[in-house]
Amino acid sequence: ERAQSEAATGQPFVRHWMHVAMVWMDGHKMSKSRGNLVFVDALRRRYDPRAIRLGLIVNHYRHEWEWDKGLIDRATDRLGMWQTAAVDSKRGNSQRNEEGESDVLNTVRSRLDDDLDTPGAIEAIDAAAESGVDVTAAAALLGVRL
Repeated sequence: ERAQSEAATGQPFVRHWMHVAMVWMDGHKMSKSRGNLVFVDALRRRYDPRAIRLGLIVNHYRHEWEWDKGLIDRATDRLGMWQTAAVDSKRGNSQRNEEGESDVLNTVRSRLDDDLDTPGAIEAIDAAAESGVDVTAAAALLGVRL
């Protein structure tokens, strides 16, 4: 992949490679041969892409996990909670706490610096959102615009 891409473009391809652990569905490894894959294109027809992203990064990349149909629904609820916290803090409906925003940003950065601990980063954002802190900047670190 790297040799082909760099030869074709004349540009460096990537600096980091990551491989994720197995994803399971109904007790079986997801695979083309089994025909039990879930495609992002199909999910995008029904769900907000930000919720899809949250659903996929809620598990650590090194750990195997089980796909279930409610995964993206739960991520959609989480996205809604984060959006509500962001909107309420901007309207003054909750205590907009710059220190809280700074704390959650630092925690999320720390979690991501620790072997890309996305579950830990999400937990930190959840806690901040539940406390009424604007989590817009913290969510952006995960590639989620609120």
